[in-house]
Amino acid sequence: MKTIVHGATGHMGRCVLKLLSETPGCTLAAAVSPELTTDAARGEYNALPEYQGPADLIIDFSFHGATHDLMAYALSRQLPVVVCTTGQTEAEKAEIFAAAEKIPVFFSGNMSLGVALLVKLAKETARAFPGADIEIVETHHHRKLDAPSGTALMLADAIQSVRPQSTYHLGRAGSGQRTPEEIGIHAIRRGNVVGIHEILIDTGTETITLKHEAHDRALFAQGALRAAEYLLGKPAGLYNMQTMLGG
Repeated sequence: MKTIVHGATGHMGRCVLKLLSETPGCTLAAAVSPELTTDAARGEYNALPEYQGPADLIIDFSFHGATHDLMAYALSRQLPVVVCTTGQTEAEKAEIFAAAEKIPVFFSGNMSLGVALLVKLAKETARAFPGADIEIVETHHHRKLDAPSGTALMLADAIQSVRPQSTYHLGRAGSGQRTPEEIGIHAIRRGNVVGIHEILIDTGTETITLKHEAHDRALFAQGALRAAEYLLGKPAGLYNMQTMLGG
């Protein structure tokens, strides 16, 4: 599997490069980042269009602002793409969804298999307790740009799928009682925390707490590579962790 790594100089991009070098059957087609000076001999490129060599797919760990260029390149070459970037605007998401009508696109707010299981559990628990108060608390390192995290929104979306009347309340300030429909979402930024996501489901007589904690960012690279292997050979469409895990 020959892979283009987009966002190759970021922390996650470097993790993917390392994992590719250690995984049998996987090779690097091109490392792409605006921080690189194009050097074909080294397989390094400043921008996607500069590489037109052989490739099976793209893994993207860049920045959501690059969505337009990423999708345009993937469409022009008819390459599957694993989008691991979060924080997309509605317009950028629309570009991803439109591209998925023509090429295979894997798009997930989190590339962890453990988080994919957390999404399933959140959905099942919310369905079992339709009247419970639900609050989501996410914690990340202080360098993270988007808040709330893509994972927190993915969890909220899963809960909303079984509680369609739900509304999102981002943070809490001022005066006012929470409504029964609210899903509270709270973002904490501190230190070097890789990622903690906690869901509190309170019925008034009992509380169920679901929690996932990431200890090493390498797990996201592992999930991205597994998603890439899953995406190969798939028809055009939008895929995610839940479809990969069969639920």
